[in-house]
Amino acid sequence: MRMSEGVEWALHSCLNLTWLEPGQAVSAARLAAFYRLPTAYLNKQLQALVRAGILTSTPGPRGGFRLARPPEAVSVLDVVVAIEGAEEAFRCEQILRAGPGGRADVDYRQVCLVSQAMRRADLAWRRELAGQTLADLRAAVAQRYPDTPANTRERFAAPLS
Repeated sequence: MRMSEGVEWALHSCLNLTWLEPGQAVSAARLAAFYRLPTAYLNKQLQALVRAGILTSTPGPRGGFRLARPPEAVSVLDVVVAIEGAEEAFRCEQILRAGPGGRADVDYRQVCLVSQAMRRADLAWRRELAGQTLADLRAAVAQRYPDTPANTRERFAAPLS
């Protein structure tokens, strides 16, 4: 399974927003400039996060994006699902039905051992992502790179070049 680059962009943008002062918002252009990303494409990811209730968006010259919920209330899975959708990675097409001994009255999504293995793997992956919040990531980054919170706030406060 391969996720789109929008997931990486969204996670880093959300993480950067955790270091803002309360009430502060950052424009899509400023968020995009932080990593030299295309503003229009990042804005699509940010809008998906707004629709998912992870970010809020305020129009106007002082507007921009901010977290809609505390970082403790936003899991990594929340961000991934907002960008990629909630569908499972593996979709059983029930090919056993067409194979030798296959039966039309059997739901092979339920009885197929391959389907069950893939469902368990998907569930484990989702549990892992659901168990990590933006607050967890923020704490880990701040511990390993203590200058990051202040540097991020300074970069957002500086004029765009």
